[in-house]
Amino acid sequence: MDQQNDQINDTVDAPQADNDHPLRHRPAVKKRLAKYGATFEPPRDDAIIYPDDDSHSFFAKGRDFESAYVNHKYTDKEKEILGTYESLDYLPSQSLVYRHWLKRQPRRLDWDRWIMMGLIGFTVGFIGFLLHQIIDVIAEAKWDKARDLIKAGELVIAWLWVTGYSLLFLLASSGMVVFLRPSAGGSGIPELIGFLNGTVVRHIFNIKTMIVKFFSCCFAVGCGMPIGPEGPMIHLGSLVGAGMSQFKSDTLRFRLPFFERFRNSEDRRNFISAGAAAGVASAFGAPVGGLLFSMEEVSSFWNMKLSWQIFFCSMVSTFTTDLFNSAFKAFKYQGDFGLFKTDKYILFQVKNGIAVNILAFIPTVVLGVLGGTLGALFTFVNLKIARSRKKILSKITQPWKQQLLRISEPALILLLFSTMSVFIPKAFPCSKYTCIHGVNGQVSPNCLSDKQNPLHIEKTVEQYTCPDGVTITYNNSSFTNKTFNQVATLLFVTGEQAIHHLFSRNTHLEFDYPALVTVLVVYFFMACWASGTSISSGLVVPMLFIGGLYGRIVGRAMVSFFGVFTENESYWSWMDPGAFALIGAASFFGGVSRLTMSLTVIMMEITNDIQFLLPIMVAIMVAKWVGDFVTHPLYHALLELKCIPFLDSEPVVFHGDTSLINLELYSAHHVMRKDPITLHQKEPVQYIANLLLNTTHGGFPVVKMSKNSEDQIFYGLITRLELTVLLKHEDMFEALVDTRNDSPASAVDDTEVTHVDYQQLTLDKLSNPANIQEMLQLYCDDSKYKDLYINLLPYVNHSAVTIPDHFSLHRTYIIFRTLGLRHLTVVDENNHVVGIITRKDLMGFSLEEKLNEFIARDEDRSTEMRLDI
Repeated sequence: MDQQNDQINDTVDAPQADNDHPLRHRPAVKKRLAKYGATFEPPRDDAIIYPDDDSHSFFAKGRDFESAYVNHKYTDKEKEILGTYESLDYLPSQSLVYRHWLKRQPRRLDWDRWIMMGLIGFTVGFIGFLLHQIIDVIAEAKWDKARDLIKAGELVIAWLWVTGYSLLFLLASSGMVVFLRPSAGGSGIPELIGFLNGTVVRHIFNIKTMIVKFFSCCFAVGCGMPIGPEGPMIHLGSLVGAGMSQFKSDTLRFRLPFFERFRNSEDRRNFISAGAAAGVASAFGAPVGGLLFSMEEVSSFWNMKLSWQIFFCSMVSTFTTDLFNSAFKAFKYQGDFGLFKTDKYILFQVKNGIAVNILAFIPTVVLGVLGGTLGALFTFVNLKIARSRKKILSKITQPWKQQLLRISEPALILLLFSTMSVFIPKAFPCSKYTCIHGVNGQVSPNCLSDKQNPLHIEKTVEQYTCPDGVTITYNNSSFTNKTFNQVATLLFVTGEQAIHHLFSRNTHLEFDYPALVTVLVVYFFMACWASGTSISSGLVVPMLFIGGLYGRIVGRAMVSFFGVFTENESYWSWMDPGAFALIGAASFFGGVSRLTMSLTVIMMEITNDIQFLLPIMVAIMVAKWVGDFVTHPLYHALLELKCIPFLDSEPVVFHGDTSLINLELYSAHHVMRKDPITLHQKEPVQYIANLLLNTTHGGFPVVKMSKNSEDQIFYGLITRLELTVLLKHEDMFEALVDTRNDSPASAVDDTEVTHVDYQQLTLDKLSNPANIQEMLQLYCDDSKYKDLYINLLPYVNHSAVTIPDHFSLHRTYIIFRTLGLRHLTVVDENNHVVGIITRKDLMGFSLEEKLNEFIARDEDRSTEMRLDI
C-alpha cells in the first residue's frame, strides 16, 4: 500500500524522520506478509466484499446516482479497500544500477520497438479472427437447427434445443471464470484503465487470464447471451501487449533473452496501451478509432511518438483480421483470399448513403437527449444490480455455495433470454412484404420489390412460423404472399446481425412500434443484468443494439407523421429509420461510455456512412452532456464500485454542495502526509527489516547530510519491494562505524554494481512471501544485524520528483498524474523532507475531506477573531 493511511496503518502514528524514531528500537510485530511486500493486500480475484457500513439510500447523491461533476462518496470500509491497492510509477527508477543496465543495452534507433508493435498487432489481429470464427460456428449451429425445428412446427423442441445447447456452452464459460480465473470476468476495461492510470490490479495480465478470457468470451457470445465480444477483445489485446513485449512469463516460469530492454515500467505500459488499441482495431475494423480510444479512454500518459507507433500497431491488427476474414466464415474457406470485400471488413456496412438535411438535427438532438438519459439509466441499473449481487453473495459464507450461485446467475439469464427469444415472436402476427410501385407510387402489401423504387423488405428477415408463400415477377415488380416475423428478425439472430437489420436503409416499414418497443425493453434489462455476471462479456454490441432500437422508433415516428420518402425524393430522404437507428446507436454508446472523438471515428469506420458524420457528432455530444448530469461514465463508475484508485484528468472539488473550490488557492502542504519515515544512504539491516514488518508504506524518501551543515536533506526515494529484494542478498551487508558518513554518488557512479542487477529490482510482487517473512523476522530477532549495514546509494531513485510545500495544489495534481507518479515528496525551502503525497491523497473525495476540514478551521478562526473584536 502506498498511502500513509492512518486508518489502515495501526502500527505507526505520525512517524518522525529522525535517528531516534521508535521503530529503531521496537520489536517486530508478527504479521503475515503479502505478495506485494506489505501486510495488507488488495482483494482476491474471487473475493466478494460488500461494505456493511453502506447506509446510503437508493438514490443517494454521490453513490450511483451522481453527476460526473460530483466526487464519489466512499464508505469507511471502501476507503480501507482503496488503501490496500499498490500503485506503480510510469517511469522506471533512475538509480545507478538502472543507468549501468541501460549502458549494457544495445543501441538501436527504435527499429526493434516498431517490430514489437507489428508483432503485437499481428497477434491481436489473429486472435480477433479466431474469436469471431469460433463465435460464428457456435451461433450458426444453434440458430440453423432451431430454424429447421420451428419450420417443422416443433416449437417446444426448438426451445429445448436452443436452451440446452446454449446452457452447455454458458456453463463452460462461467465455470472457467468462477473456478479458474475470476479476474477474467466482465470486459476487463475498468481494470485496464485503472492499471494504466497507475494502480496494480491482480492477475489482469496473466497467461491464465488470457486463455480463460478468450474461451469464456467465445462460448458466452456464441451461445446467445445479450453481450458482445468487443470489450474482452480490448482486454485480450492489452494482455498480448503486456506479455509479448516482455518475452517472459512468471506463470510459465520462462525468461527469453530477447527484447530485454523493454523490461521496464514505461515500455511495458506503452505496449499495453498499444495492445488495447489493437484490440479495438481488430474488433471493429477501426484502426484510427483504436488509436483514439486508447488515447481518450484507456491511457493516462501519451506522447506524439507513441501515437505513430500505436497507429502502426492498430493498422497491422486490422489488416491481419481482415486478411483472414476475407476467405473464412465459421472456419469454412470461402475463396477470394486477400479480397477485402466491404461487407466483410466494414462491420455494419451502410450501402445506400443519403444526404443530410438541416432539419435532421432536430430529431438528432432528441436522440442525443434520449441517449444520455437511457445511458445514465443503464449505468445506474447496472451498478444497483452489481451492488445487490455483492450483497447477496457476501451473506453466503461457504465458498462452494458462492461459486454455485455465480454460475447459476448467468444460466438463469440465458434461460430467460432464450425462452423469450423463442416464444415472444409467437405473440406477434406475421407481417407482409411491402414496396412502392413505380417511382412515386403508393405503398403496396404483398410486394417484394420494385426496381423503380428502392423501398423494400430485406430478404434476410426471419420467417419463424409464418407460411412459405409463393413469389412471382411481373413488369419489374416482384409479388409475394410470403410473410415474416418482426420480433424473430431481431431476437432469432446474433446481436451483430440484428444491428445490420436496424441500420438497413430504404426499409422504412420493416419494423413497427410494438416489435421495436418489446425488443427494446427485453434487451435493455437483459443486457444490463448480464454484463456484470461471471462470464467474459462486453457491452458494445448491446449498446449499439439498444440505441439502434430507439433510434429506429424515432425514425419510424417520422415516417408515420410525414410519410415514406426514399432516396428518389432527395430533399426528404433523410427521414430514413435506418439512418436514425445509426444516430441512436451512437447516442446510447456515448450516453453510457461518454466517449466523444474515438466513438465518432469508430461509428464512421464500422458503417462507412460519412454523410452522417455531423448528426452523429451532435448526438454524441448531447448524450454526453445529458449523461454527465446524472451519473459517472460506466467504466469509471465500475472503478469506483470495485474501489480501484483512479485519478481523473481534472479534479473537481466542492465545499458543501454548490461552492466549487479553486485548487490554485491551496498548496501541497494542505493534503500531504506530514513527517514521513526517511532513510539514510546507509541503514542497519535490522532497522530496515523492522520497518518492512511494522509499516505498510510503499516507499521511503532517502536523505543525506548536507555539505555545509548537519541538516538532513532530500537525496532520492526507494520503494518497499526494492528494499525487500536488497535484504535477500546478505553479501551486501557490511559493518560500519560512522553511519553518518554518506558517500557521494560520484564515488560509485563509474563502478559496476554487481550485488543486485536492475532486472532483479523490477519485480511487482514477491514469489514466496512466507520465506521473506521468516527472513525479515530473523533479521529483527538476531542482534548481529543491528550492527550490519546496507548501502542503499546505488539503488535509490535519484530523479524522484519533489515539490516545495507552498507549491500550487492544482499544479501538484497535474504533475502527479501527467508523470504517472507513485510518490511525490514535499520539501521545505532548505530541501528538508516535510511530507509525502500519494495517489489516495489526490483522489477527489480525499481532497474534499482535507480541504473542507481546513476551510472549516479557517472559518472558525475568523469567527473567533470577529468575536474578539
